[in-house]
Amino acid sequence: MTIRLLIADDQALVRGALAALLELEDDLDVVAEVSRGDEVVPAALEHRPDVALLDVEMPGIDGLAAARLLKQAMPSCQVLMVTTFGRPGYLKKAMSAGASGFVVKDTPARQLADAVRRVHSGLRVVDPTLAAESLTQGDSPLTDRESEVLQAARAGGTVADIAGTLFLSEGTVRNHLSSAIGKTGARTRAEAVRVAIDNGWLLPH
Repeated sequence: MTIRLLIADDQALVRGALAALLELEDDLDVVAEVSRGDEVVPAALEHRPDVALLDVEMPGIDGLAAARLLKQAMPSCQVLMVTTFGRPGYLKKAMSAGASGFVVKDTPARQLADAVRRVHSGLRVVDPTLAAESLTQGDSPLTDRESEVLQAARAGGTVADIAGTLFLSEGTVRNHLSSAIGKTGARTRAEAVRVAIDNGWLLPH
């Protein structure tokens, strides 16, 4: 039986390479390629893939959000995250979004093809190094609001700018920033943002 694949990656070179490698396998057929997260569901509904290989970072919406929407729109399609960013925090987010697998892009072609087959058969496939790191690191210590404030702080604006963007008081923003800086062990909010990105608690948009 041929397994129908959808590949979503905003880098044309990477997308083309993945498609070419997987097409070498007799039982794999790439039926759709997209470059944006918001193109995943429409392409899936049109081409009916069995497995979708999604990058984490994409324009439109990120791969984690695309995975969640795809599982709602087409539950029969299995999701395999294939990403450059092997950050532990992404793993839990991917699994909670409905992904069945999570591998990094430098996975050898034979292993990637095998991961596709295993995900298609209903198994979970997770990069072993990432799984180990995720277990030792645990969940993000940041609350949703602290993450939102840190995300807004990345633009480098003032507390007043962040407050205006999020419709919060300046005092509330200061409290959340202070808490996030403390939880990440950082000295400044810029360092807190970097720590959060490195751990996969914030997407590196």
